[in-house]
Amino acid sequence: MNSEQALQQAEKRFRQEERGRDGRKAMAEYEAEARATREKTARLKALRLAKEAQAGNEPGSPKVAERQPPRRRK
Repeated sequence: MNSEQALQQAEKRFRQEERGRDGRKAMAEYEAEARATREKTARLKALRLAKEAQAGNEPGSPKVAERQPPRRRK
């Protein structure tokens, strides 16, 4: 194996390792974003339920309308 081939193999291994690092980094970012979205959704749901419960307990106030299921896109 000459030095040209060794250099090409080293560059190939470097690119593969770099792609692997980039992939792991992207996956970590994706998981962090998904976790943040789930936490935000849970927090907003808790706030909504607390608001609905409070509105339902107050006499003389109109009750919060039930939510309709989301419409599906075709």
